[in-house]
Amino acid sequence: MIDSSFSSFGAKVVLASSSDERHPPENIVDGNMSTFWMSTGMFPQEFIIRFPEPTTVSAVTVDSYNVKNLKIEKNASQSASQFESVTEKEFEYTEGHLQTNAISLNPSSAIHLRFIITSGYDHFVSVHKVSIKN
Repeated sequence: MIDSSFSSFGAKVVLASSSDERHPPENIVDGNMSTFWMSTGMFPQEFIIRFPEPTTVSAVTVDSYNVKNLKIEKNASQSASQFESVTEKEFEYTEGHLQTNAISLNPSSAIHLRFIITSGYDHFVSVHKVSIKN
């Protein structure tokens, strides 16, 4: 089992519902906790990460701030459509501190993972790092 940032798998953010030039979506997969993607307000917010080839995922760790509810979906096709639900989790509020949530999944293969933030503890949320265990 390897716990690694998405960048080590060659994964890229292929879609994000919002973007701030100072905090772009690519920061989610760069492995650097001091960089982050910030939403531009309103919910839901989402981002999709694509692996270059089918990758087994058994757990996901999300380091974020002000995220209240997160849904994770996956697909195993080359196109980023027709996702199936994997899990949904409510995060604890951690005033002034990053939220670190390790989410166990039923091991399965995916090419795309879609993260949907359905609500937050504030109008704006940030995602600092996402890593997987395969």
